[in-house]
Amino acid sequence: MDHENKSIHEFDFQLICEYFSHLERQGPGSPDVTLKALSFVDNLTEHAAIADIGCGTGGQTIVLAQHAPGMITGIDLFPLFIDLFNRNARSLNLQEKMKGVVGSMDNLSFHEEELDLIWSEGAIYNIGFEKGLNEWRKFLKTGGYIAVTEASWFTEKRPVEIEDFWMDAYPEMDTIPNKVAQMQGAGYIPVATFILSENCWTEYFYAPQKAVQKAFLEKYAGNKTAEQFVAYQRHETQLYFKYKAYYGYVFYIGRKI
Repeated sequence: MDHENKSIHEFDFQLICEYFSHLERQGPGSPDVTLKALSFVDNLTEHAAIADIGCGTGGQTIVLAQHAPGMITGIDLFPLFIDLFNRNARSLNLQEKMKGVVGSMDNLSFHEEELDLIWSEGAIYNIGFEKGLNEWRKFLKTGGYIAVTEASWFTEKRPVEIEDFWMDAYPEMDTIPNKVAQMQGAGYIPVATFILSENCWTEYFYAPQKAVQKAFLEKYAGNKTAEQFVAYQRHETQLYFKYKAYYGYVFYIGRKI
């Protein structure tokens, strides 16, 4: 099967998990961007309860733990990610500030109005932006914050090739004004919205994948699924460089009314 026609949804989750476990960040982002988003969040104290949903191995969680007061619970579906998350926390002596637990973002175990801040970088698409904002809202205290990144269109119209690729990968992808309206409709005051800088993709997400891809193909030599997955990732990278004027990741920060 041509990798350009194969959908991301067709690949084995364990294979995807192993691949991304070798990356510091499982999606576009950077420490600077995490801190910029955090700067819009007020009223956190040492007693604050924070959840990082879809935390992966904790690249962004570490930045939060180093700069935000309170305790962070990282939630991810994949045990391998959580093992690495907790190992990373211990290696940096942050285990008193952040802990990872295996769980599903559509079945969270928090109590209603337990959290002061919900964080999610590059992950809310797994449940859907609008659904996530609505379902997670009950876990936030009134006046609590939500901060998420979401793939978004920068323009109303875009070339067919990139439109088709993203509509297959994530049909809910939409323009920034429409996403802000969804946040407002879900019961939040939109506090801030900003586009992630290009280096969040190039330097922090795509560049580190080159070495991972080489090792991955060596380990799984002759494995067609692994080869197709790497080909898919390379194709996605090529599309970004070709069409980055039309889309990117956007941080959306809101406060619960």
